[in-house]
Amino acid sequence: MTSSFDIHRPPGRALLDDCVHCGFCLPTCPTYALWGEEMDSPRGRIYLMDLAEQGEIGLDGALHEHIDACLGCMACVTSCPSGVQYDRLLESVRPQLERNVKRTRADRLFRAAIFALFPYRRRLRAAAVLGALYQRIRPARLVDKLPPRLAAAESLLPPVRLREAFAVLPRRIQAIGTPRRRVALLTGCVQDVFFHQVNAATARVLAAEGCEVLVPRAQSCCGALELHSGREPDALRRARRTIAEFERLGELDEVITNVAGCGSSMKEYGHLLADDPAWAQRAAAFSARVRDVHEVLADLEPRAPRHPIGTGRGAIRVAYHDACHLGHAQGVRAQPRAVLRTIPGIELVELPEAELCCGSAGIYNLVEPVAAADLGARKAANIRSASPDLIVTANPGCLLQIRKHLGSEPIPTMHPVELLAASIRQVPSQVPNSLRM
Repeated sequence: MTSSFDIHRPPGRALLDDCVHCGFCLPTCPTYALWGEEMDSPRGRIYLMDLAEQGEIGLDGALHEHIDACLGCMACVTSCPSGVQYDRLLESVRPQLERNVKRTRADRLFRAAIFALFPYRRRLRAAAVLGALYQRIRPARLVDKLPPRLAAAESLLPPVRLREAFAVLPRRIQAIGTPRRRVALLTGCVQDVFFHQVNAATARVLAAEGCEVLVPRAQSCCGALELHSGREPDALRRARRTIAEFERLGELDEVITNVAGCGSSMKEYGHLLADDPAWAQRAAAFSARVRDVHEVLADLEPRAPRHPIGTGRGAIRVAYHDACHLGHAQGVRAQPRAVLRTIPGIELVELPEAELCCGSAGIYNLVEPVAAADLGARKAANIRSASPDLIVTANPGCLLQIRKHLGSEPIPTMHPVELLAASIRQVPSQVPNSLRM
């Protein structure tokens, strides 16, 4: 029987056959945890892929519905004892659905609006100006009447600081002391506009630890959001552009990312462009140099003195939330914790159900707001149960999602490198007043 998938990168039969339907993935799958529905588990989705590969079902209907409901968090990859590469399967199926299944007009327009804005730094800065104005007036009646997706987007809008939104890092930040590494920093899109302070802290920390940091001024979106959403042509175009921009810097020890989703995608460029003769070798060489900032810092013997962070009444309790595309997709779990433990005056605490996604997942909390809200509320409850003084996580989407669902809870949230920068600088402005010595 003819496969329902087209001939461009369909899911491989060998990958589909790896799944023995044992069920070890079920407790770690966010949507199965929410609904208990077999087809919304990894093995259920693989079963649907298998049926489509054999031509027994089409790409629309059940397959499209349940793949859309998947967050792509990759917790199942971590938990699978058989080594099933669900990440590869999802990576091949989502572009198939984007090419071959027509979405509703409203869905197409909403997704088009997302991808017309988020990958573009200049457009995000223009949106930041409007966002700052909106936050001043914020008409409650309008918010109450917004449709669910727009209401979700409105509730995730971070406090807009125009000075930071338009700030630009220097092209080169010199290493302090004897240089140990020559690295380049991906500043990102949303990260650079709405979380510029994280990029600034990353550059400061790397420089303090003896890294010369280069920041390509012409860099653009790495393609992560499009890749994770199945928009393959746009993602590959951005991958090629990113590779070319960083190649212009010459020899580098590492290309540094501080966003889980970006790092996950950039480490996959070699695989994504493997069948492109003009780019395969370049992409593989580039991906081999991509490392999360925590990986680099954990490898370097600390040089910059760390100063205590706390209230003077004892250690502060810091909860580290594993961003899915850092912990599950990249396998980077121990390094952020090791980096945090170099900071005096903190007690690192673990969260219950740490393997479950917070519901952010790229654009998931925008396109699937109900499921994302349920997961966000669950994550917030688990955070409260750990009674932390501070929450740190290495992904802007996670920061926004957690802040939203903690509501009025006075628990500060920040990126781990911001906390490390606070310790190195001793009294930096980004540390919440309640946590300063």
